[in-house]
Amino acid sequence: METVLLSYLPILIFLGIALVIATLMVALPIVLPLLFRYNAMKPDAEKTSPYECGFGEFGDARGKFDIRFYLVSILFIIFDLEVAFLFPWALSLRTIGEFGFWSMMGFLGILTIGFIYEWKKGALDWE
Repeated sequence: METVLLSYLPILIFLGIALVIATLMVALPIVLPLLFRYNAMKPDAEKTSPYECGFGEFGDARGKFDIRFYLVSILFIIFDLEVAFLFPWALSLRTIGEFGFWSMMGFLGILTIGFIYEWKKGALDWE
């Protein structure tokens, strides 16, 4: 029975270290400003100045976006994952044989049909 319990000791040590690190990550941003009397919420000229793009804000950051932005981003992720599946397939093509080749052709065919459907529906048109 002791050997079974001792086999779980590394897991308990790992969980303990993870708990300590997580607690520190949550507590340090709260404690450090209090210790050094730093008010992070107080705006100054540096915090309110434009950055990265060179011009100031021009509206509410919580404004509504067009749904086409999300649609194009989801389509990009889908077709980007297609390429991620092509690399391991190409590397193992000699070992998987003809079945692997035709399986990937079926996968690419389904994705091509989906791409043509989205194109015909106008999801890729940006006005």
